[in-house]
Amino acid sequence: MPHAFSLRKAMMAARRDSGTQKQGPGLRLTTAIAAIGMLGGAALAQGAGPTDPQIAHIAYTAGQLDIEAAKQALSKSKNKDVRAFAEGMVSDHTAVNKKALDLVKKLKVTPEDNDTSRALSKAAADKRAELLKLKGAAFDQAYMANEVAYHQTVNGALEKTLIPSASNPELKSLLETGLKIFQGHEQHAEKVAAELK
Repeated sequence: MPHAFSLRKAMMAARRDSGTQKQGPGLRLTTAIAAIGMLGGAALAQGAGPTDPQIAHIAYTAGQLDIEAAKQALSKSKNKDVRAFAEGMVSDHTAVNKKALDLVKKLKVTPEDNDTSRALSKAAADKRAELLKLKGAAFDQAYMANEVAYHQTVNGALEKTLIPSASNPELKSLLETGLKIFQGHEQHAEKVAAELK
């Protein structure tokens, strides 16, 4: 993977900035998510942040990937708390993504695929394949640990990179609303993960 070094570097910086140093089952996906803050593209190498079309694509992709992870959890888990969490992820991320699609249509903006979105998608597919091999409590623990790491990193990227870089006020507002929802997800994921130990 050509961006592996920058992804690893981004992950370490994101952990350092957020104060989390622990490693767990969500490490591989967290590595790719950390790329949100870096984008790995020429724009950031030149000192510019992501553009609104890139931000829209990254945010939509991150939400869609969490929906896919939640659907996998619903197909594999029998734990009522894990299932309830996953149902909330499908519902909340679907609603936020619908608002995002409505906004880009209204603004006549075409979301721009980018290295970050592609890295997120690849890492999420790898993680789903890894989780597919697990069953029962092992699956539940790994899924919830990944959800904690995922939301910590996405929330950090929203706060430090995506929201500050958004130039359109409506996009910025949607991202801020999403951040509040996703901070609740992070807290819920931490609670469920702690109860599974």
